[in-house]
Order: sequence, then C-alpha cells, then structure tokens
Amino acid sequence: MIPHKNIRRLIAKASQQPAYALRAARMRLLSSLSYRFLDGRSAPPETISLLLTYRCNLHCKMCGQWGERGSLKGLPSTVTRRYLELPLIEDLIKEVKSFHPTITLFGGEPLLHPQWGEVVKRIKEVGLRCNMISNGILLKKKAEEAVQLGLDEIIFSLDGPAEVHDVIRGGKGVFRRALEGFQHLQAAKERYGKKRPAVNVNTVIWEENHTMLDDIVDEAAQFGAQSITFHHLIFVNQGAFAETERITQAALACNSPDWAGFITDELPRIDPERIIEQRRKIEGGKNTVPAFFYPNFTDEEIRTYYNSFDFFPTSYKRRCLSPWMVAYVLPDGMVKPCLSLGYVVGNLLETPFKEIWNGERAVRFRRLLKERGHFPVCPRCTEFSRF
Repeated sequence: MIPHKNIRRLIAKASQQPAYALRAARMRLLSSLSYRFLDGRSAPPETISLLLTYRCNLHCKMCGQWGERGSLKGLPSTVTRRYLELPLIEDLIKEVKSFHPTITLFGGEPLLHPQWGEVVKRIKEVGLRCNMISNGILLKKKAEEAVQLGLDEIIFSLDGPAEVHDVIRGGKGVFRRALEGFQHLQAAKERYGKKRPAVNVNTVIWEENHTMLDDIVDEAAQFGAQSITFHHLIFVNQGAFAETERITQAALACNSPDWAGFITDELPRIDPERIIEQRRKIEGGKNTVPAFFYPNFTDEEIRTYYNSFDFFPTSYKRRCLSPWMVAYVLPDGMVKPCLSLGYVVGNLLETPFKEIWNGERAVRFRRLLKERGHFPVCPRCTEFSRF
C-alpha cells in the first residue's frame, strides 16, 4: 500500500494533517485490497484530480504539456482553452461526497478558471478536502479568497532562486510575483487566524538547478512552505514511447500523446553525483524546511536514472497501483485512469462517475496493468513509486 521508502515523507505530511492522513490511509488500504482480490474493480478512489483547464500562463522548460516538447502545443485552441464547467463539477461533487475523496485542482494553471472560487466553494461546502497545484503568479489576487473558502493545501512549484526560477519558468519576474502571492496568503491567514491552506513546495530536478538543491530549501522558507519535495525529472526516449504505443494500441486501441511531451533524444545534462552529494547534506543537516526526495531512490538508482534511458528502480515494487487510487477528470469531462496514457474510461457528460469508475473500460485497463505490472514508460512516472 505504501512503499516503505516513502514512509518518512508521509509521516511528516501526516503530522501536519492527521485526520486527512488517517482517512487517506484507510482508502489506500481498501484500494490495495481491491488490487489483490477484485479482478480489475476497485474501492472508491482516494483522490479525484480535476484538470480545470489546459491553459497556462507559463511555458516551463520541463513541462510535458507546454514545455519545449509539450504535447499541447499543436492542439487547436478549441481544445486547449476549454474549461471544466461548473455544473459538471457540482454534479460530480454531489455524487462522490459520500466516500470523501480528496479533490485536487490543477491543469494547466487552475487559477485561470473563471469560476475558480465557486469550484472551491462547492467542494468545501460538502466537507471534502481540496488541494491545488499552482505556479503561484496569480495567487496575490486570490489569496484572501483561498483562506476564506478554506482551501486545504497549495502545492507550489519552485525551481530555484529568482533568476533560475524565471529562466526555467520562461518569464521575467515570475519568482517575484509568486513570492508576493504567498506573502499575501500568509498575511490573510494571520488576519483570519487560519492555518490553511498549508503550503508545500515541489521542485523538479532540472539541468539549471541540480547543483543548488540545498539553496532551494532555503528559498522555500520564504514562501511559508511546510515541506519541500524534490522530484526527479521525467524523461523517456523514443524507444520506450514507441513500445508503449504499440502495447496500448494493440490491447486498448489507444495511443498516448501526452507522453510525447517527455521524449528526448539525449540524456539531460545532470550530474547524478551532485544530486547524491546534496541529498546527503540536506538529509543530514538541520534545514529551514523539512526536505524530501521522491521517488526516494538509492544512490545507484539515481546514477542509472540520469546516465541511461534503460532504467528500472530496484527498491520499489514492479507494479503501479495508481489507477486503483486516483481518477483524472479532463476539461471536456473525460475520465482517465492514468493522466499520461491516452486511455479514456468514460465521460461525465454521458455517464455518472461511479459507473465509470468500475465500468467495463476501467476494469479492462486495470486487468491489463495488473497482468503486465507496468508499461515501458511507467518507471519514469512519479505515480509508479507513490503507492
């Protein structure tokens, strides 16, 4: 259910929000039992992630959607500018509130949704936990509303000190604007006597920042972060992508264009020894913010990860449980069991969520995944090591 290598990070997060941690643990246990015994069916998901929009106000270098090789760049604006409509969200929330999933808002940039506040309000009115993944540059205008509405957590993407962050995020002044947003958030929390939303930072290890990870820990403190997690860069070669396409087309009659945004012809210019050195320093020192690495690879795994396209973790199990735990809802109402694979299990405009979750297409996908354990691209995905 929970890889033992992730326990330290999970305990730290659980100490921030113990009631949520207990509920999540219970739901993960039920989904783990479903994986073992229910032949493709599953208990209700722990998390439902809503892509409120594909739109984003930044084009970050490593982003699989809008980055240098982003999969959304060639799509028409009728697709990329669509929003997940509020009535559809309302119907979904009413349907799933009985099993208390966490609702995570992301995109694109979720704060670009014109009814963002109404979305959060509807989620919190029925007592569900609501998280948001954001680049933070629109937060200044939304900070007070976020506190008043009771948003539970903001996961902020931080790439380094100001000049590095701005280069990776593709915009001048991005760091400053995000920092101002979180300063306004902290002021609003103090003004209303609230502890929420909690702030947790994610940092993707990238060419421009992999030599300054210890400095980024200090930067995270400026944003009021309760923790920072370093994520390994996602990348695959054409071979792994093509083999995944071959398998999914034959077994599921679908392709996976979202993974195309992570294809690279050359290994990233990242020195794994620098990562290993800094990780030891960070984990062995007294940091301004609790810091974690995820997936929590061994030193040898880190070396292989960045020095070869042929990678498979040896310290994690060879299977993915995420489709038993998480559902993804796209801006057009389509539901996917895996965000980066192209397989769709239903559409909320046509079918209720509960019917989709254990419908024929969802069961077929889970059966195939359990039989195979994973697809060729999966070992690079953070979901592969999460559960």
